[in-house]
Amino acid sequence: MAEVEFCPDGPDLPVVIIGAGHAGVQVAAGLRTRGWTGGVVLIDEQPGLPYERPPLSKDVLAPDATCAATGPLLRRDGFYAAKDITLLAGVAVASIDRDARRVVLGNGEAVAYHRLVIATGARGRQLTVPGHDLPGVLSLRTAADAAAVRDRLAAGARVVIIGAGYIGMEVSAAAAKRGCDVTVLEYQDRVMKRVTSEPVSAFFEDLHRAHGIRFAFGAAVSALEGSDRVEHVLTADGRRHPADVVVAGIGVVPHQEVAEAAGIACRDGILVDEACRTSDPAVYAAGDVTRFTSPFGGELRLECLQNAQQQADTVADAITGRPPRAPEVPWFWTVQFDVRLQTAGVMRPDDEIVLRGDPATGKFSVCYLREGRIAAIDTIGGLADFRQGRKLVAAGGPVDRQALADPTVRLEDCLLGEALAA
Repeated sequence: MAEVEFCPDGPDLPVVIIGAGHAGVQVAAGLRTRGWTGGVVLIDEQPGLPYERPPLSKDVLAPDATCAATGPLLRRDGFYAAKDITLLAGVAVASIDRDARRVVLGNGEAVAYHRLVIATGARGRQLTVPGHDLPGVLSLRTAADAAAVRDRLAAGARVVIIGAGYIGMEVSAAAAKRGCDVTVLEYQDRVMKRVTSEPVSAFFEDLHRAHGIRFAFGAAVSALEGSDRVEHVLTADGRRHPADVVVAGIGVVPHQEVAEAAGIACRDGILVDEACRTSDPAVYAAGDVTRFTSPFGGELRLECLQNAQQQADTVADAITGRPPRAPEVPWFWTVQFDVRLQTAGVMRPDDEIVLRGDPATGKFSVCYLREGRIAAIDTIGGLADFRQGRKLVAAGGPVDRQALADPTVRLEDCLLGEALAA
């Protein structure tokens, strides 16, 4: 991709950022910490101050929640004015005019840009079966969604959750804690299959069942039924699951439409290079909306806070004339019934699995080997393994399988050859 001119003193036109999630806000803040003196305009279609997204399915839904339904703010109230960042909240972007280098807003007004950053994230995949629009059928992606779900998780409510990924499992745990009667319907044959292995899936399924949650696997939802509101979820096997509330957690799709309409290259995400530049060298992208090539997983699209923050820093570096930084090992986490699963790296279904410890103890790790090297690691109750595992994934060196399977051996001592750097 072509290089672009760097203006060290700040150009007449601002950097315009579409999307005020983690990536968008981090780009805006990062520009200022790197000495950018030009204008910064942050546009978001949601009203109010930008907020954190991970707590929406965790802390916000907890029965003893003390935080607002919006979750914690990404930056304090006065941050944007103090840093001379123009925040346009509750404003939709209608289109991008790349020839004129301007963003056209939903009200017809336009904002010209020196550089454009697209950080529009992803949106929840919607149910399309008959009855998907009945009252009581919810999803969870925004603060408004979280407030609607929280209001309906009353003790005794029959809650059906469609999808047993991170979101579905976190909502399942929150609903059970609130005294709801919970059923989880999953099309795959185990929970969280897309992101983890069978030992971890089995552990969390058992954990949920111990709290009274029911599971139906291989369950294809064919319709939602009800008169004034949802009353049943019908699956392809003919079973009807009673429901007062339905929460769909069936994955997300990248919010790439505005970029795609502008002729920017997309393929299940906006395609970016190592500097997070798109096919237009004056346009960058960061966060859940991007697709890129990672040394830790090949071409992929990551839906995680770590990637959003790293790509945001990469964009701020590029716009201020700094070289791209070294890629970081991706990491993820989920908390269910106060049990934390932490993951470093990106596993593949054909990876060799090495189990460290006994799942029955509630403290174990699963290492994923690829060509004799640790490509990813899951840890439950093992902060030391998580920290050392990240280093092993980054190191990319061969490991001793026998030592790896022994939880009394430090992970860092399983690396063959040179020791890990501190």
